[in-house]
Amino acid sequence: MKANIVLLPGDGVGPEVVGEGRRVIEAVAERFGHEFGLVECDLGGIAIDRAGDPLPAATLEACLEADAVLLGAVGGPRWDDPEAMVRPEQGLLRLRKELDLYANLRPVRPFPQLVHASPLRPERLAGADLMVVRELTGGLYFGERGRSRDQDGERAFDTMAYSEKEIARIVRLAFRLALGRRKRVTSIDKANVLETSRLWRRVAVQISREFPDVSLDHQLVDSAAMRLVTHPAAFDVIVTENMFGDILSDEASVLAGSLGLLPSASLGEGTRGLYEPIHGSAPDIAGKGIANPVGTILSVAMLLRHSLGLEREAGSVEAAVAATIESRIWTRDLGPDATAGTRDVGDAVVARIRAAVA
Repeated sequence: MKANIVLLPGDGVGPEVVGEGRRVIEAVAERFGHEFGLVECDLGGIAIDRAGDPLPAATLEACLEADAVLLGAVGGPRWDDPEAMVRPEQGLLRLRKELDLYANLRPVRPFPQLVHASPLRPERLAGADLMVVRELTGGLYFGERGRSRDQDGERAFDTMAYSEKEIARIVRLAFRLALGRRKRVTSIDKANVLETSRLWRRVAVQISREFPDVSLDHQLVDSAAMRLVTHPAAFDVIVTENMFGDILSDEASVLAGSLGLLPSASLGEGTRGLYEPIHGSAPDIAGKGIANPVGTILSVAMLLRHSLGLEREAGSVEAAVAATIESRIWTRDLGPDATAGTRDVGDAVVARIRAAVA
């Protein structure tokens, strides 16, 4: 198979973890006889420094022509002025919008060997295996916003808006994913307060009629946040709007024990997707060679599965990661006794991919 993949190392630890992701992609290509064209482009803070734009035209053009995109992270203290007119995050938000990637998928399944890394008791983690499906191009992050001044001083507003079409497509995707899992969808909203949530709930009920084999329940976001850490095994597929999904998916990371372990995929109607670990740029450890690359490597597995349709290859990457973790090749975020560096983990995963039986 031939495919073109754009690599966006970004900022902070992004270049380090994407470097390991690249090595895994190359190992898969070698092991299974594929031809992957890899091109690196700038996004985020580094793009501001080099081009004055967090999403340069050349980067956008390359992504629009690619079969898939792998991202490290964007942002850092150098660009961390909330009043700045140009910020790294703007590049990522615009890229998602330009590629029409409306769905963010974040699978969360703790590794048995790493239950000690989670602040939750092992019995609470038993059976936890969930998928958060977050709407990505609507809601507060993309609604009308502004500031004004009156007799009470400065005033600011952000608008949450959703159309029936936007809700239907993300909910329908959640139901399709649930068909391949445990056939349960939990739609999370704030329908007791928000008009957008009332529309969301009504549309979710309508879409559920298309999937008679999948059960649907509704939860308010505040009670869902509590249930996520008290009884995570109760969830299968969670679907929710942009801001709620942003918050809940980060909360769900505590189940795995580290932000460095979790991958994500941002998808649209076609096969092209944007894949990235859920962690940020971690500037405090950038350049030290200790960042956990597992989230990025598992994002590569999602890339192979969802954008390239290579299920066997994706499974080989996931098996190599599981074997690496079982061998206790862990970075420091997973415990005080862990001594492996970013490159060590990458070496172990690559070696296992190359040694796997096709």
